Amino acid sequence: IAQVIGGVLASLALWIIVSGQVGGHTTGFGANGWDVTKWGVSSAFLWEVIGTFTFVTVILGVTAEKHSTAFAGLVIGLTLAGLHFAIIPVTGTSLNPARSIGPALFSGTAAIGQLWLFIVAPLIGGAIAGVVAKARIFEKD
Repeated sequence: IAQVIGGVLASLALWIIVSGQVGGHTTGFGANGWDVTKWGVSSAFLWEVIGTFTFVTVILGVTAEKHSTAFAGLVIGLTLAGLHFAIIPVTGTSLNPARSIGPALFSGTAAIGQLWLFIVAPLIGGAIAGVVAKARIFEKD
């Protein structure tokens, strides 16, 4: 809940800052979305599910008792950067519904119509990662 509120407030602040200026932006605001002329909904959905699954699995894996956490932050950060490099051209990369809700509310574009994907796909990807972790693949031998 706090992440969603923070995302909405940050997007509101951005909207206030840039919308009242001459030449200021009134659309976009970092909203996620896919170009329907280039990508189908299934492609966007799978990218977000797989990306979120990968990210959450890495987080759960490198922070598990089985592994030293000395480089966990580096591994998590590099994973997130790599996922962004791969997925930004398709959807803008969400991986977290809270990251998508705020910008969509203030974008004034088709982002609201596509928002469902950026809520559902990360929840599914995260749930699959949770099932994998619950299978105890990260436990000490």
